[in-house]
Amino acid sequence: MALNARLDHRNPLVFDTHELGRRPGAQQRLTRSVDAPKDLGIKGVVGVPEGAPVELELRLESVMEGVLVTGTARADAKGECVRCLEPVELELEADFQEMFSYPDADERGRVIAEPDSDAEDDEDRLFIEDGLFDLEPVLRDAVVLALPMQPVCQDDCPGLCSACGARLADDPDHHHDAVDIRWAALQGLAGSLEDGEKDEMSGAEPGVDEKQEK
Repeated sequence: MALNARLDHRNPLVFDTHELGRRPGAQQRLTRSVDAPKDLGIKGVVGVPEGAPVELELRLESVMEGVLVTGTARADAKGECVRCLEPVELELEADFQEMFSYPDADERGRVIAEPDSDAEDDEDRLFIEDGLFDLEPVLRDAVVLALPMQPVCQDDCPGLCSACGARLADDPDHHHDAVDIRWAALQGLAGSLEDGEKDEMSGAEPGVDEKQEK
């Protein structure tokens, strides 16, 4: 990953490593509560609402080539059941580990005179900039991996009725009388004949039946 624009230390997801220093083996533990950024999760499916609290526990470890960040993020995620479309809430716990490299060191920790930010080898790397690193891309990846791709309100959710859309969990006995389409036309014809017979009977002249009996 190429170097980004200058990081803002006021951003709650930007962390300072100056106190840790560049002494290999040095460690620092941090806890921080931050507001969830926009679109934290699987868009349109499930995620942490923007502004909701996200609790972070981090361990920063100095190594030759940079700072190894290991942590856990905890938050409440919200979404929609893919079967019955009811709201779903779940507790999210996402673990992650990422290396943030010094821009002036290669993968073995050796200092290089002129780091090339456009090198192909740097495309997938995250960097420390002026002693700061941005945790947001790591947090986003970790949250997406920790969330269910198809959230359900309960494991055995029966979903919705395919005929009328009723929620089957609310009415376990819900059903519709099935009609074989092969007989549907005949049933309609039979109904038409019955209606025709009724019309003929209602239009008969009074006394006709009596004369026929005599």
